Amino acid sequence: MASPETGVLAARARALAVLRIRSTALAVALLPAAVAVVLLAGRATGHLGAGPGWDLARWIAGGLAVLSLLLAALVAVVVARARPALSPSVPISEKSAPDLYRLVRDLADRLEVPAPSAIALTPDCDSWLEDRTHRAHGPPRRVKGRADGERRVPEAPVLVIGSPFLWWMRVAELRALLAPVVAGTGPSAHPDIAAARRFIRGLDAAVAVSARARRPVRGLPLRFVGRVARLLLRAGREHATIMERAVAAAASERAQTVDYGLRIVAQEQVGLAYAGWDRLLTRVALPAWRMGRWPSRLDAGVVSALTELSRRDRLADGFASRLGERPACDLLEEPGAIDRAASLLAARLFHGGPAEPGPDWSPVGWNQYPEEVVDRKWRLEAARLHRVLDNLPATALPAAPPAPAAPVQDPAPAAPPLSYARTAARTPGHHPPERPPADEPAMGPPATGRREEQPLAPAPGPTLARVIDRLTHDECAGDLVAARLGAEVEREEREEAARQAARGTSQQDAAIGVAWGDGMAEGGLPLFPLQPPRTGRELLADHVTAMVCCAAVDTAGATPGLDWLDGPALLVDGARRSDLGRPVLSLVDDGDAEPLRGWLTTIGVRPEKPVRLV
Repeated sequence: MASPETGVLAARARALAVLRIRSTALAVALLPAAVAVVLLAGRATGHLGAGPGWDLARWIAGGLAVLSLLLAALVAVVVARARPALSPSVPISEKSAPDLYRLVRDLADRLEVPAPSAIALTPDCDSWLEDRTHRAHGPPRRVKGRADGERRVPEAPVLVIGSPFLWWMRVAELRALLAPVVAGTGPSAHPDIAAARRFIRGLDAAVAVSARARRPVRGLPLRFVGRVARLLLRAGREHATIMERAVAAAASERAQTVDYGLRIVAQEQVGLAYAGWDRLLTRVALPAWRMGRWPSRLDAGVVSALTELSRRDRLADGFASRLGERPACDLLEEPGAIDRAASLLAARLFHGGPAEPGPDWSPVGWNQYPEEVVDRKWRLEAARLHRVLDNLPATALPAAPPAPAAPVQDPAPAAPPLSYARTAARTPGHHPPERPPADEPAMGPPATGRREEQPLAPAPGPTLARVIDRLTHDECAGDLVAARLGAEVEREEREEAARQAARGTSQQDAAIGVAWGDGMAEGGLPLFPLQPPRTGRELLADHVTAMVCCAAVDTAGATPGLDWLDGPALLVDGARRSDLGRPVLSLVDDGDAEPLRGWLTTIGVRPEKPVRLV
């Protein structure tokens, strides 16, 4: 583009094309009424002949006119009343961030464009302008006029900023990054472009309303409205796309004069921030969300995650040296409170948690994360693994190998520990024998002598040795346990989804100031699931890893820890052990326990000792 004005003119031309589509649709709706008016006027003036044929034509034209006007009124009412979807965000008042508002207004003055009407934060690595002038999103701003005392003033769009940017970027970098975004308020103020955008957003909201209709009485007319709205959207899709590209090009061209060199550096920080934010959500926040806890300082954790990424990745080397400059979060009066609100919204979007904290949805700080999330996660998964193993059918268990005869040196020798298959465990231990269940036959002939008269002791507690022996001795055990773990996890997720549906959606969000619009949260939360469903083998590997970590914590003095990029970590002597994955996969996939036994020996873990479960 040669100049910003050239881009605005191109965008205005496409906006007029969109508005012509609206005018064409209105003309088609009024055409039957126009024909009926001509026929009636011709009959009244005597210019059109009289007779049964003309009378029938007038009745038909009148009926079609009434029907078309009713349908046009229905479409117009639904499009006008439908609430355009809004990006979920945390509103930031000028009182809570005066320096940030001052920075944005100074930037708008330098760009010679209107300043955004408000600022909001969203838990995402992006920034944009959003039109919130619809009557459902708030009362319009009015000023006194000459004739009627008041007149409506068109409001500038709202500036939505990604919350990770405020904590990772410096003040100068944020100003350079926001320059092209704020420059977009200039084209947005053009009446034709604003009208075209309102028309497209109204059609999109009408499609969402029609898709949500379920009752037959309302469903039939709303489905008609949805068909008409989709037809108009298809007709104006290309013009609207080119219009938005022209607006973006004009804004980028206008922002060339403001911090252009620094903007190149800021764009590099965007990619780094996105990588760290994604790892923080999927590896650190998601395990806590699944347990009913939500980290209350996610944005502050981005700084730690990106600093760790800069330390590990040579491509990001040098980025952490910027941390000595003033961070953009200093522009907020209470960054902790805003971070808490953004963290709760992130849990709402990416996991579907409640809109407000509660007994089953409480915040957790980074200092408490290892004990309250990591350790509990391991023990919950270990308990689930043992519960599944305990419920394995007796037909799937292998027969016990014959034990070699040995001279009796003690009147009551201790029996070897028993696995879930009721076979002798490889790892030696001193546990009393297990009493067979009442509904299962004895595994062998009853012993003679004094051992027959002694009462049998209860079965040993949950141990890592029993898990290893069960997966090693039976080739089918891995597939069976993996399938049952998948079914167990799926059942728990269904129960959690039912609880989320009972909590309510948009009503609670509106109560705390988060607006969605039509078609955003109605389909269920989360809007953006972070991970696809895990396979049975992946679940089995995770649960065996959790059991190993529990045994290491209980018998080898290890401690749970937090890795900012990989999530829960096992710390041995204060150092993270990241070499557990390969031995566990060898056991799960191949049934080979020797690599894991060697790893346990190196760490000093005693697998025959019972572990504490939740």
